[in-house]
Amino acid sequence: MQNEIINSSQAPEPVGLYPHARKVGNLLFLSGVGPRERGTKKIPGVELDETGNLLAYNIEEQCHSVFRNIRYILEDAGSSWDNIVDVTVFLTNMKADFAAYNRIYAQYFHTNQPCRTTIEVNALPTPIAIELKVIATID
Repeated sequence: MQNEIINSSQAPEPVGLYPHARKVGNLLFLSGVGPRERGTKKIPGVELDETGNLLAYNIEEQCHSVFRNIRYILEDAGSSWDNIVDVTVFLTNMKADFAAYNRIYAQYFHTNQPCRTTIEVNALPTPIAIELKVIATID
């Protein structure tokens, strides 16, 4: 069975030793994807102080950025948004952010409705409020 590492030229660089995705057969497994921008430390929707501590964040901006990064990885891997079959979402503040995230999610997934799990976590590796783990098919 084919097993190929995929790294996107458009998505932000991983923060550790892992690829953006792995293709196994006709399945594509994405590593956790956050809202960072490629080639910079900028995180859309995140305001940090001069020492890097979180001052404020905008979950809506982060959601749009995460979905954009996922699209980049899918396209670079030869897949597409409509091929997503499973999504695991990690939120750092379910109570404050779930409604906005759910509303934006519905905008992106109104035709393709993959399975979905949403989990609250204490923190993510960078000062972000959302990260997605995605499984898609490749035709």
